[in-house]
Amino acid sequence: MSKMSMGKVIELTCSSPKSFDDAIRTGLERAKQTLDEIRGAWIKEQKVVFENGQITEFRVDMKVSFLLHDK
Repeated sequence: MSKMSMGKVIELTCSSPKSFDDAIRTGLERAKQTLDEIRGAWIKEQKVVFENGQITEFRVDMKVSFLLHDK
């Protein structure tokens, strides 16, 4: 009998003072520390924090998919 792959999706919110791209990369790097077999990410929403006439933070909400393993 062959094994069937099973995945899971979690939602993360990540931020960076630099850019949306940096927020995404930072979030995925952090997720790699606790999740194995990350397969992809879907950027659900992007937003900025605007203070004193400047963007101070770039935020992304993303869904990250990864494979589950048997114990």
